[in-house]
Amino acid sequence: ITNTRKLVIYLDENHFDMQSKIYAIPENIMTGSGVQLFDHIAECMANFMSENDMFNERLPLGFTFSFPLEQVGLTKGILKTWTKGFSCSGVVGQDVVQMLEDAIKRRGDIEIEVCGILNDTTGTLMSCAWKNRNCHVGVIVGTGCNACYTERVENVEMFDGDRSKPLMIINLEWAAFGDKGELDFIMTEYDREVDRNSINPRKQVFEKMISGMYMGEIVRQILIKFTKEKLLFDGKGSTPLSTIWRFKSKYVSEIESEKAGIHTACRTVLKKLELDHATEQDCINVRYVCECVSRRAAYLVSAG
Repeated sequence: ITNTRKLVIYLDENHFDMQSKIYAIPENIMTGSGVQLFDHIAECMANFMSENDMFNERLPLGFTFSFPLEQVGLTKGILKTWTKGFSCSGVVGQDVVQMLEDAIKRRGDIEIEVCGILNDTTGTLMSCAWKNRNCHVGVIVGTGCNACYTERVENVEMFDGDRSKPLMIINLEWAAFGDKGELDFIMTEYDREVDRNSINPRKQVFEKMISGMYMGEIVRQILIKFTKEKLLFDGKGSTPLSTIWRFKSKYVSEIESEKAGIHTACRTVLKKLELDHATEQDCINVRYVCECVSRRAAYLVSAG
């Protein structure tokens, strides 16, 4: 499950007020049709407006869409490819703003005007720059991973739009770095297995080594191999441990968040995986594996 986040933000010159709520997007919608996805988003928007007593208002919307787009205009973005486990049919090659507006119209009970579409990384930079004008880089490390930065328009040779402003934000889409083999030299057998089992093999390679969508699965692949080699759990695995995507990335954070030598969270996670027989040394080793995977992710982000 991943999420869609709704926010209402009130801005003035010196401060802002924000209310927000996160809504889950179930897996069947992530892999269903585009109509289902945008109907779900519109439903979440309607619920949010109702909960915040805004149901009878006409609201301007900034649409943050964290997938690779060909941005044709301020309110027009063509989806180039799905990432982060999404594979909704009928959306690639389509204007996602139009699809959202169509979903809003199908409901008929809310009035929302899409004023602009942008990538979440761009939104991160802009929101921070509103508070600190010296901010020139935005980075997202979450379900996915991406970065953007400000560049002088004169240096952007491929840009054929309005050059009257000195700076523009460049969305790097660096999650796709490695798609042509650039990262093969540092990919491990575990990375390759995660990639093979994904819905988009050989795509978003950099992201698969870093982001929350995949970090838990990398750890699981390592634990599986070490168990087979009798380096963990006395060589006795479990059905949940052998189940793809069963080791969630949040487990990595939970295990690492404890002080060294304390394994309460680790044992809770291992119990969920039916590994109650884990020893103290197993817990130490599992934590070390988690630390290695997350530390490598941090190194890769910093190198990016």
